[in-house]
Amino acid sequence: MDLLQYLFLCSIFIPLWIVLYYIVPYFTTYTHLRHIPGPFVAKFSNIWLAHYSRKGQRYAAVHAAHRRYGRLVRVGYNHISIADERGIQVVYAHGNGFLKDTFYEAFVSGVPGVFNTRDRAQHTRKRKIVAHAFSPGAVVAFESHMAENLDRWVKQLDMIAAQGDVNGFARVNMMPWCTYIAFDIIGDLAFGAPFGMVEKGRDECESQVRPGGPVVLTRGAETLNRRGEVSSTLGLLPSLRPYANYLPDPFFTKGMQSVQNLHGIASMAVSKRLDDTGKPEQNKRHDILALLLKSKGPDGLPMQRNELISESLTQLIAGSDTVSNTSCAIIYWILAGERDAPGTILPRLQQELDAAIPSTGAIATHVQVKNLPFLRRCIDEGMRLHSTSALGLPRIVTSASGVWFEDAHFPIGTVLSVPSYTVHHDAKIWGPDVGKFIPDRFSPQSFTSRQKMAFNPFSYGPRACVGQNVALMELSLIVGTLIRRYDLVLEQKEMKCTEGFSKKPVECWVRIKRRA
Repeated sequence: MDLLQYLFLCSIFIPLWIVLYYIVPYFTTYTHLRHIPGPFVAKFSNIWLAHYSRKGQRYAAVHAAHRRYGRLVRVGYNHISIADERGIQVVYAHGNGFLKDTFYEAFVSGVPGVFNTRDRAQHTRKRKIVAHAFSPGAVVAFESHMAENLDRWVKQLDMIAAQGDVNGFARVNMMPWCTYIAFDIIGDLAFGAPFGMVEKGRDECESQVRPGGPVVLTRGAETLNRRGEVSSTLGLLPSLRPYANYLPDPFFTKGMQSVQNLHGIASMAVSKRLDDTGKPEQNKRHDILALLLKSKGPDGLPMQRNELISESLTQLIAGSDTVSNTSCAIIYWILAGERDAPGTILPRLQQELDAAIPSTGAIATHVQVKNLPFLRRCIDEGMRLHSTSALGLPRIVTSASGVWFEDAHFPIGTVLSVPSYTVHHDAKIWGPDVGKFIPDRFSPQSFTSRQKMAFNPFSYGPRACVGQNVALMELSLIVGTLIRRYDLVLEQKEMKCTEGFSKKPVECWVRIKRRA
């Protein structure tokens, strides 16, 4: 066959394949969704959603689509986004029987963990094991590990602040420093030792992709970001997954390498800890991995090594990515709120912190900050405005009778999601000042039942974040320590963000100096 014949056949069969694969199902299998509006391409495939995942702007594209088309938007050939707080109960509540979408299979590295397993029985087993590591009593015992890392963190920030100009302020990007402290804390909790990012002042971890293979230094946060970006994209385009390593786009090749590197970070850290199990100092440790090693599932069996690595990897991702992104965003929004309404945020927050934390202490303790009402309102308002878990977490309808939302019926097999970012920015729920940082909207007298239903920073139902108590503890300690110890002034007009699985501030430039 010569080249002309080959091109001729391609010109016939490729369009024919597109028609059969994308267009025919629109008129046959998915006719029940044709009345739901959405971007034109999204009616036929997941390419529209994958395109914006590839750009790191999925949350923004979905938000814009809802503003254009309304409460229900068809964002994929079989995927409906519901921008309504009542959808949270419908899609994520206990007892509805929904399953995680095949989207999550792209996040499996090794064996499935509690985050990405789609099997209901396996998830129940894994969650029961992992939940012991995040009970209220266990969380309190984690504080000593957090304190050691926070102490190193403020020493580094003290040195930066000491290099101030004539007004006493130094300039620093808080995003990397939020990343360093979050990685070191979760390293300490999940693996028995911090990664050393705070002490080194750079994003660096050891990784061993293959057992017995070479140990290499890799950028942990960068690796995590790339893994989130590529997995979120491939989760929407499952037919590309087997070929991702061979695609000419470096987004996919570098992303797949990051998947391996991230697994290597967790694998090496777990191996180090298991090798040190017999040492007295390790036997006395009370951390997540120690609890996972001691725990048994309903079947009476402990976790195997590959399962330990997968669960530890889940904790690494959840405990570093979400805490670093959220803490940085909260700092930004506190300072932005103060800039927009001088004297209404920082003085009030610092007064509350000063009254709770003795002047002799370099860092806050959990007992000192856990019940501070204005600090908690600032944290909640920062989580609402930023929405680290901004994308709609996709679930598959499994009931044979389907499910109804208002007058729309979604049969078995339909994928539904509720976009947290859009619900958190709905002026009908939060008021016309929805884009402003107003912590007192979370005060008991202002926080309405509708807002309570809509506020969803940790997801909801049986798949809600199992580590949210640890996350809130970390956020209180990080933000409380920083705001109490330093004077801070925001140096950028707006916070730009990119999104892998979670939403990440690109940077957060501030001026900093020690408070008198």
